[in-house]
Amino acid sequence: MKEVEIIKEPTELYKILKFEGVVASGAEAKSMIANGQVVVNGHVETRKRNKIKSGDIIECGQYKLLIKVKPA
Repeated sequence: MKEVEIIKEPTELYKILKFEGVVASGAEAKSMIANGQVVVNGHVETRKRNKIKSGDIIECGQYKLLIKVKPA
């Protein structure tokens, strides 16, 4: 599992997938989410703009990301 630090919370799900290189573009991230290919905290997530916060776990294909807020 890879730990991902975000600067602010909440952050939209599709942005995390894009910036972490899970997908090549925001459009690809939105498509994967809409098609039910992304799991957040053990549940299939279909909301592209779902707000992700510290402690959330995102699973997409071979990727598993643990979200943390970057300390100030």
